[in-house]
This record gives sequence, structure tokens and C-alpha cells, in this order.
Amino acid sequence: MTDEAYQQRIAAFAAMLIKQAAWPAVIVLAGDGFAPLVASARGALHAPTAVLALLVAAASAVVVLGFSALLLFDALLFRLMASHDDEVSGGAAVDDLLSRMRLKPAPSSSRPLDERIAGTRRLLARQRIAFAIFVLAFLMAGFWMPR
Repeated sequence: MTDEAYQQRIAAFAAMLIKQAAWPAVIVLAGDGFAPLVASARGALHAPTAVLALLVAAASAVVVLGFSALLLFDALLFRLMASHDDEVSGGAAVDDLLSRMRLKPAPSSSRPLDERIAGTRRLLARQRIAFAIFVLAFLMAGFWMPR
């Protein structure tokens, strides 16, 4: 892969991560703001299942926001990688930053780009699972409870 193709691939992946971190966070924040109002208007706060669903929605919202923060951090790390000319120097810069921040010990050898992307995609999948749990709990609390 040429240097320019490497930089474009990493920059595009970082931009995608920013979008994937932002939209679930916005939906979760808006949904958590309206969930108690919707549940109250429908009389669902008197149902123990609805209260439990609201608690599950709130807990999964915190998890989604945490994963969004991690994805934004990964996007910044990938942007740092893209600012370097090649994969080796970009990976070394990220590894150096993480070791100086004491988030990871300094590795003996740099991980390949595909392995780094795969790890971030696993994080993205976990965020989507937490978001699905939030949506189901939100719908259960506000819309599927009888009056």
C-alpha cells in the first residue's frame, strides 16, 4: 500500500468512527431525556416492568456513551497514525503515546494496521449491542406498557 493510500484509508476509517460514535450518543441522550416523560404520560411508571425497563435503558445509555468516548479516542489515535507517512511510524507513534499515557505497556513490536482496525471494530460491535439494548428497554418502558 502506498503512503497516500495508507493515509487516506486511515483518515476515512477515523471519520467513520467519529460518525459511529456521535449518532448513538445523540440518540441515547435525547432518549434518556424523554423516556421518563413518555413513560409517565402513558402511566407506565406504575408498572414494575416499566420502571425496570427505564433502569435498564439508563444503564445501557451509560454503556453506549462510554463506548462512544472510546471510539472517539480510537478515532483520534487513527488520525495520529494518518499524520505519519507509513504504517510503521504511525503505529510506533500510537504505541508511544499509549505507553506515555500509561494506558498500555510499550510493545516489543508494533501491531499491524489490520489488527488495530479489527480491535476497533469489536469495540464498535459492543457499542451497537449496548445501543440495541437501550432501544429495546426504551420502547418497552414507554410504548409497550398498558395504561
